[in-house]
Amino acid sequence: MDGRAVAPAAGTVLNALATGTGAAFAIDLETTATVELTTDGSIDAEIAGQPDADTALVERCAELTIDEYAETAGLDVSAVGARVRTESEVPMASGLKSSSAAANATVLATLDALEIAGAVERIDACRLGVRAARDAGVTVTGAFDDASASMLGGVTVTDNLGDELLTRDEIDWWALVYTPPEQSFSADADVSACERIAPMADLVAELALDGRYGEAMTVNGFAFCGALEFSTGPMIDVLPDVTGVSLSGTGPSYVAVGDRATLETVQERWHERDGTTRLLRTRTDGTQVI
Repeated sequence: MDGRAVAPAAGTVLNALATGTGAAFAIDLETTATVELTTDGSIDAEIAGQPDADTALVERCAELTIDEYAETAGLDVSAVGARVRTESEVPMASGLKSSSAAANATVLATLDALEIAGAVERIDACRLGVRAARDAGVTVTGAFDDASASMLGGVTVTDNLGDELLTRDEIDWWALVYTPPEQSFSADADVSACERIAPMADLVAELALDGRYGEAMTVNGFAFCGALEFSTGPMIDVLPDVTGVSLSGTGPSYVAVGDRATLETVQERWHERDGTTRLLRTRTDGTQVI
């Protein structure tokens, strides 16, 4: 039995490293996972175009999903294995939630292969991917904020300490993404520095829960650029024209949101920097079986 699913990337409203409360929104960069169930009990994975990439996360996603749901599908858990292949438009270690997108796509593709994707609540599928991310050591917080935005679409605010969805909202933005040439891995972030800016993170959470997402993003961006020692220059480039702008995750990408005409104008400023820029729609549909 085969399954296939696609998950969007996400941008940051509030980085959860300071307090455990986070917020993120889905953007139109996709990761696709294909899962073929086998009868030998083993789980193998590959990432298209990256033969040396670490596949522990997607393997753990398939393993947890099979352990949790194979019996529901009428299968012998001990005999079910999987071959997983992912392919992605999302640059790795860029702050655009590539791990969350890969986890969500793999979990939903595995559920599709088990032929029970429609019977499992999306938020429960999301929590499986978060468990796998913690097990694989690719995240400090569990990234429930990023994962929920990718799984459900729209913007989500979450308590990552309890994997609790506080609110979800649908937004209609364009997003401009600037990605410098370097990479930045979430697991390497200076957590203690982030914890010291907890009062600012609390303010960002208040703004986000009040629906003031653009202001929340911008405050978050300045605070976490300081804590993680990233330049605020790319943010200054696009202010005050955009609705909001922030360092995304633990960097190195920056994401600005607003209307398309404004973002097309300010994109020229980011073009002058080394790296790549992308003009994307925000997504409200989340992770989907295809």
